[in-house]
Amino acid sequence: MREFARYWRSLRCFWGTSLAAELEYPLNAWIELLSVLGNLAGSVFVLQLLFGGGPQLGGWSWSGALVVLGLYTVLDGFTTCVLQPNLSRIVNHVQTGTLDYVLLKPIDSQFWLSARTVSPWGLPGIFAGLGLIAWALLNRGTGAPSSLPAAGPVLLSLALLVAALVILYSLWFVLAALSIWFVKVWNATEVLRYTLVAGRYPVSAYPPALRLLFTFVLPVAFLTTVPAEALLGRGSAIWASGSLLAAGLCLAGSRLLWRYAQRFYTSASS
Repeated sequence: MREFARYWRSLRCFWGTSLAAELEYPLNAWIELLSVLGNLAGSVFVLQLLFGGGPQLGGWSWSGALVVLGLYTVLDGFTTCVLQPNLSRIVNHVQTGTLDYVLLKPIDSQFWLSARTVSPWGLPGIFAGLGLIAWALLNRGTGAPSSLPAAGPVLLSLALLVAALVILYSLWFVLAALSIWFVKVWNATEVLRYTLVAGRYPVSAYPPALRLLFTFVLPVAFLTTVPAEALLGRGSAIWASGSLLAAGLCLAGSRLLWRYAQRFYTSASS
């Protein structure tokens, strides 16, 4: 418990300092909001084109597909808030030798590298995604507005959303940690981010070959489609369990890889 409290105090100190520095430029928030709304409008337009052939897309209704898009927008906002400002610096730490100082700190190095800073400019994306999800849930039917989901599906979807965040973090961290062996891995993280854009739409809307790819190779399905199914009350126990298991394995894998990678790190002073 004391260890948890120590890390919590460290996180508050890290993020408090970061927010104080970032909020000196409030105009960035409006720029980010306009960017998020523009991207969201573009995604909705593309989704509307995909629905041009009928009332459903891969077995998903219009409102259900909007829930998937909203979840993707939330994850993208989380990436901007936490993943990008932290994990993008690992490569720089390795190249400049400042990783030496990180490894010598009296705190877990993976925690420090993953949570040292935070950017508030991803919050507009998170709020826009949550707003789109709420609007889609309230307009699921025709005629009168629909009611919000029951507590059970909401709690399950929240658990699966946390699992999605863990999977996303683990994938990013693993790629960033590979910089100890391969210096130029930042391009790989950008490729990963643009590949995960496929999560904007339900996985069942893609051809069979891509469905397999986005489920068993790149876990795009576990990031957005599976949590959306749970929120809409059509979740599967098998897929939910698979999502939680995948999150646990990904997190454990990132942890083991980082410990292994440290053995091969050559100090800047050596």
